[in-house]
Amino acid sequence: MKIVMKSIKQIIAISFVGLVLSSCDLSLDRIPETNLSDANFWATEDNFRMACNQFPSLITAESIVYDDLRSDFATGTGLNSISDGSRMTPATSGDWNGPYQLIFGTNKVIEKAEGKQITNINRWVGEAKFWRAFAYFLLVKKFGDVPLVLRVLNVTDPEFTDGRKSRDVVLQQIYDDLDFAISNLPTQQVLGQAGYGRISKSAALAFKSRVALYFGTHMKYHKWGDAAKHLQLAITTSELTMNEGHSLYTAKPYYNLFQLDGEGFGNKENILAIIFGQSLTNSIRSHNIGREMENGYLSITRAMVEEFLCADGLPFKQSPLAEWPEKDPSSVFKNKDPRMKATIYTEGEVFGSPVVYKWNLPAIRTRFSPKKYCIVADWDSRQSFVDVAMIRYAEVLLNYAEAKYEKDNAISDADLNKSINLLRARVGMPNLTNQFVIANGLNMQTEIRRERNVELAQEGFRYDDIIRWKIAEQVLPKRMLGATFFANVYTGSVRVSSDGYILIQDESSRKFDPARDYLYPVPVREISLSDGSIKQNPKW
Repeated sequence: MKIVMKSIKQIIAISFVGLVLSSCDLSLDRIPETNLSDANFWATEDNFRMACNQFPSLITAESIVYDDLRSDFATGTGLNSISDGSRMTPATSGDWNGPYQLIFGTNKVIEKAEGKQITNINRWVGEAKFWRAFAYFLLVKKFGDVPLVLRVLNVTDPEFTDGRKSRDVVLQQIYDDLDFAISNLPTQQVLGQAGYGRISKSAALAFKSRVALYFGTHMKYHKWGDAAKHLQLAITTSELTMNEGHSLYTAKPYYNLFQLDGEGFGNKENILAIIFGQSLTNSIRSHNIGREMENGYLSITRAMVEEFLCADGLPFKQSPLAEWPEKDPSSVFKNKDPRMKATIYTEGEVFGSPVVYKWNLPAIRTRFSPKKYCIVADWDSRQSFVDVAMIRYAEVLLNYAEAKYEKDNAISDADLNKSINLLRARVGMPNLTNQFVIANGLNMQTEIRRERNVELAQEGFRYDDIIRWKIAEQVLPKRMLGATFFANVYTGSVRVSSDGYILIQDESSRKFDPARDYLYPVPVREISLSDGSIKQNPKW
């Protein structure tokens, strides 16, 4: 029997019959049907390992690659209601239910490990606590205060009437879980090829740096908590991760990092990846995001395109290398950071359908089609097995640089050289230095954020970034644009702005209420089932 938890309060509604919270099955595809009792199942290390196998299966490639649809950097086949501010309070939501499904499973593993004299038991508890921290981070980012459930529940347990716990309390629990994981998980060297895809010590450290940077900057710009404390924690955990033996992928060009070439233990940049495999004849787990993106499920907006610097390190509106005004669709790609062509298709490249990319593909609404994780050979099969990175070493370097700057409102050239300039050197871009920023009238914070936008494009960071920086109220209400319109290239029905860009959505149809939209609405069902203990977020 395969059960998926739909809400905390549903446990009461269906009297706990057959639920993950009290079942030995734990929704594990890989556990064979047996007559083992619950006590007998939780008696071996192998079974704890199998129990932990379920957790990454709850994370999809789509949840990472398509996350930017919530932001100003991407659009899909239709408009996104979070991006344009038109969303309504949902009855139910996977944004709430999904993380709690993961939490309930982790709690089961953690509880069953208590008192067990089993080899390596703390390693498996460490994996479970990593995923529990991951799930609570998803919840707190979106909802703020949330119910904190740390054990397998019974119908009379007080967690059902406690309501939402302060995000400070939940954040401390996230840190506590990650600290346990850091102390008990093997290093990536010990895991080796056989353990690639499992949680390592460096994965827990890197994720802690992500959490600390998020809340350190959120506190700074939303004016709550001790921002400096969390920013220092981001610096410390980034530095510890940087000492764990990871490095940037340089075996092939940047583009190949997101192709099959970039898979496996040999790529020390991927600290944690969602593993897919193996082939059409042995399809264990696959996705179809490459074909979907080529069908317009995600296209890149003008706002993202303008983040790419020219080859001299200057913004295109400032650089003499920029071809401006644009003469044709290729102009915007000329003399740019090589990551631009590695991230966005240009005419003449091998594609899925048509077999050669054309500027005028109506399915690509902005006419900027993303490349990351697009495997052209997978077009016909509709199945792709390329792994998708959850945590890259590049992010850790960016976390370090940003936390350094945000904590002190300054960053040394030495710190830039051990972080951002490693990323730039990989693609042949000039170093970012304090003197360069001053000489060219740039802003260091803007350039650090730009580097993050460019390096991590299409990897699910933009929406969280504009929330924590408190600039969503500035960028999301702006009109959404695509490529510069050329009448001799773009045919068919295309909306065009007054200044000559493909218009996806006018500013009159986009809004962001800073008193409301920095948090998600709590699903109506969760409020009604809580008998009033769970309250709605402000103005929803």
